[in-house]
Amino acid sequence: MAGCRGSLCCCCRWCCCCGERETRTPEELTILGETQEEEDEILPRKDYESLDYDRCINDPYLEVLETMDNKKGRRYEAVKWMMVFAIGVCTGLVGLFVDFFVRLFTQLKFGVVQASVEECSQKGCLALSLLELLGFNLTFVFFASLLVLIEPVAAGSGIPEIKCYLNGVKVPGIVRLRTLLCKVFGVLFSVAGGLFVGKEGPMIHSGAVVGAGLPQFQSLSLRKIQFNFPYFRSDRDKRDFVSAGAAAGVAAAFGAPIGGTLFSLEEGSSFWNQGLTWKVLFCSMSATFTLNFFRSGIQFGSWGSFQLPGLLNFGEFKCSDSDKKCHLWTAMDLGFFVVMGVVGGLLGATFNCLNKRLAKYRMRNVHPKPKLVRVLESLLVSLVTTVVVFVASMVLGECRQMSSASQVGNDSFALQEYVTFSSTFPRKSRLSEVTSDEVNSSIKTFFCPNETYNDMATLFFNSQESGILQLFHQDSTFSPITLALFFVLYFVLACWTYGISVPSGLFVPSLLCGAAFGRLVANVLKSYIGLGHIYSGTFALIGAAAFLGGVVRMSISLTVILIESTSEITYGLPIMVTLMVAKWTGDFFNKGIYDIHVGLRGVPLLEWETEVEMDKLRASDIMEPNLTYVYPHTRIQSLVSILRTTVHHAFPVVTENRGNEKEFMKGNQLISNNIKYKKCSILTRAGEQRRRSQSMKSYPSSELRNVCDEHVTSEDPGEKEDLLQQMLERRYTPYPNLYPDQSPSEDWTMEERFRPLTFHGLILRSQLVTLLVRGVCYSESQSSASQPRLSYAEMAEDYPRYPDIHDLDLTLLNPRMIVDVTPYMNPAPFTVSPNTHVSQVFNLFRTMGLRHLPVVNAVGELIYRK
Repeated sequence: MAGCRGSLCCCCRWCCCCGERETRTPEELTILGETQEEEDEILPRKDYESLDYDRCINDPYLEVLETMDNKKGRRYEAVKWMMVFAIGVCTGLVGLFVDFFVRLFTQLKFGVVQASVEECSQKGCLALSLLELLGFNLTFVFFASLLVLIEPVAAGSGIPEIKCYLNGVKVPGIVRLRTLLCKVFGVLFSVAGGLFVGKEGPMIHSGAVVGAGLPQFQSLSLRKIQFNFPYFRSDRDKRDFVSAGAAAGVAAAFGAPIGGTLFSLEEGSSFWNQGLTWKVLFCSMSATFTLNFFRSGIQFGSWGSFQLPGLLNFGEFKCSDSDKKCHLWTAMDLGFFVVMGVVGGLLGATFNCLNKRLAKYRMRNVHPKPKLVRVLESLLVSLVTTVVVFVASMVLGECRQMSSASQVGNDSFALQEYVTFSSTFPRKSRLSEVTSDEVNSSIKTFFCPNETYNDMATLFFNSQESGILQLFHQDSTFSPITLALFFVLYFVLACWTYGISVPSGLFVPSLLCGAAFGRLVANVLKSYIGLGHIYSGTFALIGAAAFLGGVVRMSISLTVILIESTSEITYGLPIMVTLMVAKWTGDFFNKGIYDIHVGLRGVPLLEWETEVEMDKLRASDIMEPNLTYVYPHTRIQSLVSILRTTVHHAFPVVTENRGNEKEFMKGNQLISNNIKYKKCSILTRAGEQRRRSQSMKSYPSSELRNVCDEHVTSEDPGEKEDLLQQMLERRYTPYPNLYPDQSPSEDWTMEERFRPLTFHGLILRSQLVTLLVRGVCYSESQSSASQPRLSYAEMAEDYPRYPDIHDLDLTLLNPRMIVDVTPYMNPAPFTVSPNTHVSQVFNLFRTMGLRHLPVVNAVGELIYRK
């Protein structure tokens, strides 16, 4: 009964595909081995499992509830609030660690290389400067790739995987401590190595890992460290903390606690409540102010000033005091913003399409090869990126006139951004002054005379954050040719880079690429159309929002994140309009980049809503036919056999119905009519199998008949008719009866083979294995009351890594002993009838966080499971 979300999602995909071709059932497609319309479509994989978000209300849990009073309830709630605060603080410290060492390594690299360029520009030895830059970048990228080899899940931004986890899908290794360490150290090496990646996306993943691991007080990587912490031993609590950690990661990256909360709500969690909202917001606030406190103190020397709210700061947008015609934006500019949103959506769709093709190429040609090939690919990308950056900075740039503000202290390029932290961040109290000084100090004057600067080198030969600030706040102009070349080169290299085996984010590259596009639009409107009132920084910001929105397709949370990052509420309307238009335009062609990579991994993710065609289907059309069940009292031999021969993670607990109803029908017409009506209206297991067999034999598709003919060309017509029925019977043969003397016979009818079952509850695989490991059973000569009882703490002691049935020592078990599973099963799980519409089934899975959903008919007989 494993992966019921996966089964539902897979069946939905099959049904949608059938609707586009012919009215072919999912079972026919499966038996005939047919695939989706797209030959390279990635189907949901079977090795993903769902989280058990729904509470199991069994006897041990009820015992805990009986001992719970108001005092214990308040203590439990207080501990939860303390944990979300600790998650926020730790996430902020992780961001501080990454930011500090990225700046340290970048300071070292650019300090050495820039001094070499200054010297070699006179001596003609720029090739030596290029080799120095290659040495730094290749070394850093090599270390980042090695860390991904240790933990492959640490590659990429981690947002698709965290989105899946919050959706209810358990991705192996995604929230382990080793993943966090490889992610943190890998991202600082990849960013310092000059790749077109950001550290903001991996911060979301890092915060989620902190949220998952901190409340557990244990780690698989540190097995010897154990704490007796009895709280939060369930998938429900763990996923809530992961939601808080992911939101804290967004808040630390952008200084946007409200945006982080909305991100966790919009992009991930399928189950939400008001109490969780407050905890997630509190966690986000804790992360933001922790990072702000330490960064402001370390870089400004004034502790408690809170001047740097996030890793990425957009600075303050304001027009120059000398330009009286300038306005941040006007109503007329909204028309240009809408057009920019359309173009941003088209560019984002193009970016996603190209990156998807690259990802598929890597899946077919790079990943199957030895792991060293992945490292070589990362080094190749680093090599090409470094050469392009160096050559473009030295050759393709134009010398542009500095503004009056930029000329102060910039007689040459003696002011270097990365010489000391104090030069980059002077000790001033106002963030706008800090931004202005950082913009001026990062100007590069390679091969340009006094009072001019190299515009291409200023964009390329700086950190990406400095490049964004240059496009947002530089009063001087950038050449349209320079902006166009920068956009094209950055677009291609960023698309190639995202997906290689290094930790990498996509937010900052998308913002920088979009900002260049927006600044280019502003230059064209100013220079060629004569719109003098335009503020270039606003168009750069809108361009960044348009391109980022076209790539990731986020709407609500991204709008709030950008507004909080700019600290300018007046930008709310243009940013929202631009993001909406970019999302609508991009969605017309493909999905967002994160959804694409979720699909490429084959994760059975539940979207917000079902397709319109899904309402044509009912639960009986998509339910899983292979039913494996246990009885309330089952022998250990049978349980071990079931657990070792199946991969299901839950099993229905049932009893069989063998009563003969014919005797009740004699002599009473009313009872007879009621029974006949029940027989006609109730879908039985045997009736469902017979209906499926008949529909397969009578299917009119010529393609189906041709496939059958190919396999039975030498057989007579009688054998040809029974081919599909034989295939169905072999496929739907139920699990052998638990009693040897009642094993199914070949002469049994469909009713005898699929006897009615009365459903009593669900028992999880982890619960069955725990019962076997702890010897919870009784002998046949004893009463079930003599069976040992386990408490809730004992049942959850091994969470989240329960023992595996294949590691169980069978010599310690008596196969004839009996296990009473009724105290530990969930006696009242969510169930649906066979006639329930698929949209209603989907809503139950999506909103209630379900993993299993039995299909039970009107008289309580279990037909199939989801």
